[in-house]
Amino acid sequence: MTHIAFIGLGNMGGPMAANLVKAGYTVNGFDLSATALQQFAAAGGRPADSVQQAVDGAEVVVSMLPAGQHVESLYLGESGLFARLPAGTLVIDCSTIAAHTARGVAEAAAAAGLRFLDAPVSGGTAGAAAGTLTFMIGGDAANVEAARPLLASMGKNLFHAGAAGAGQTAKVCNNMLLGILMAGTAEALALGVQNGLDPAVLSQIMGNSSGSNWVLERYNPWPGVMDSAPASRGYSGGFMSELMLKDLRLASETAGQSQAANPMGSQAQQLFEAHVAAGNGKLDFSSIVQQFPQR
Repeated sequence: MTHIAFIGLGNMGGPMAANLVKAGYTVNGFDLSATALQQFAAAGGRPADSVQQAVDGAEVVVSMLPAGQHVESLYLGESGLFARLPAGTLVIDCSTIAAHTARGVAEAAAAAGLRFLDAPVSGGTAGAAAGTLTFMIGGDAANVEAARPLLASMGKNLFHAGAAGAGQTAKVCNNMLLGILMAGTAEALALGVQNGLDPAVLSQIMGNSSGSNWVLERYNPWPGVMDSAPASRGYSGGFMSELMLKDLRLASETAGQSQAANPMGSQAQQLFEAHVAAGNGKLDFSSIVQQFPQR
């Protein structure tokens, strides 16, 4: 059975790695958090004391890190993994980073004789735990096929978006739209409540009308409307507002580089900029509803 090294065992990476263990893979994991390592061990994984120990003997390396600088630090340079991994090793980065950063890492991997895929995910912590994530994959088709059985242990939908960096472009488009949908849904609910409507009733009306969207169906931002949503547990867990802001900034960066218009993405970014600046960065991104206060 394939020996996997998994780097980054946080809210997303931890359950993803645990699902690989459940699928029967041998998984060595590393994270800077001792708690994350303990949880990984409890799930049957093999915690490592260092990145180097984690990748020793690995045929596949999977990473799930916060930002592009962390990915570059892990893989590039004289002390990076690309200088140490055996030729032919398959490297799958599931972090959400800029497409141009992913392309640069892919070029460095190819120069080192390694196989690289950028494969960011959608589905949140619930999808990570359930193994139902959507993978948006950039890279060579042959490498995608080699990775498919492994990715299928963590996700339900696997899409090959195109060449290196394409997975990141698809992800930033998706998350820009998600940020817009969340802000718009929050604004609509706040408007209704301000005018005397019950948020649960309004949610049901919109959810069965032309305003229906993923947020209304699965992730309602109004407290108490949907028991399973972070809004009903103080906006804890889920997808932090500061991470949504990071993705909206990536969308703006991508739009600028390609001279594409993104007025709605920019507006959503401004809302999340203010929300995070007010100290709400660690709250789930559905807490953006607090930007529409009620009298």
